[in-house]
Amino acid sequence: MLCLSTDPVGDSRFDLEGAVSSVRRSFKIRRGSSQDHPTCRSVFECVDERITSNMSVLLSIYSWLVNALLILIWLPLMALVRIFDRDPAHYATGRMFRRLGATMTKANPFWKIDVSGKVPDNPRNPYVVICNHQSFADIPIVSLLPWEMKWVGKAELWRIPVIGWLMRLAGDIPVDRKDRRSRVNVLIKAREYLHKKCSVIFFPEGTRSKDGRVGRFNEGGLGLAIKEKLPVLVLALDGTSDALPKSSWVFSRSGSIRLTIVGEIWPDDYAGMDARTLTGHVRGMIVARLAEWRGCQPEDVDAMLTAGSRVG
Repeated sequence: MLCLSTDPVGDSRFDLEGAVSSVRRSFKIRRGSSQDHPTCRSVFECVDERITSNMSVLLSIYSWLVNALLILIWLPLMALVRIFDRDPAHYATGRMFRRLGATMTKANPFWKIDVSGKVPDNPRNPYVVICNHQSFADIPIVSLLPWEMKWVGKAELWRIPVIGWLMRLAGDIPVDRKDRRSRVNVLIKAREYLHKKCSVIFFPEGTRSKDGRVGRFNEGGLGLAIKEKLPVLVLALDGTSDALPKSSWVFSRSGSIRLTIVGEIWPDDYAGMDARTLTGHVRGMIVARLAEWRGCQPEDVDAMLTAGSRVG
């Protein structure tokens, strides 16, 4: 396996702190001259917060406009690739769509992203891929991984003009969580892709985390892995819930976003486990990695633990 360790954002990112400092200097506000004047410090902090907030809004508008332009450019390109893509899983078309997400991360001035872990040797050796879910920002971040996976996502996304068309072209799999038939069809479609030697990624929480902690996992994806005797690839993601909060369109600069390939679990490794046991094991791997990153105890990042007891 290849070792992956990248920081795609590099040094070309917009320096928000530098911009704020520059604007602050233009107002001739100096920390040193306000040290003995509490009122001046309060004014300084107020101006500093207002400048940072305004810059965040302006840069968020810029980022969304760039994303919209990229989406419009990608639509005809993907349609063209799909015409010539004879692979049963439309692998090249899907890969083209992931490159859109990866390009969006490079156009975002807020994000500092660290991607690490061992990349599978053969991208056409299919995996059931499992990842936690924190934000809409997860989509472009996970797209940085250098192989194609079909995504299972909520059906509402397929109804969005252009975005929905792109997802259809890529061959991603919609699911209506309220419709049992839809949930069954997801597993049937995922099985077809896996047999066509294309991995499928599941976000078993089913929705974005409200507070960055790991929620309850649905057993469907890992049950499919057991039934088909396929390897499982575990991903852990952290930082996106702050980078793009669930109830906001404004990006924030909140430190590093981390994505890592935690590891593989082969059929021999989970022999004798049922779907519930394997799901708990995989979820525990992700919880442990988030706790390690944050320097806290696993129960602090586990939304199913309350006062030291497991709920549900």
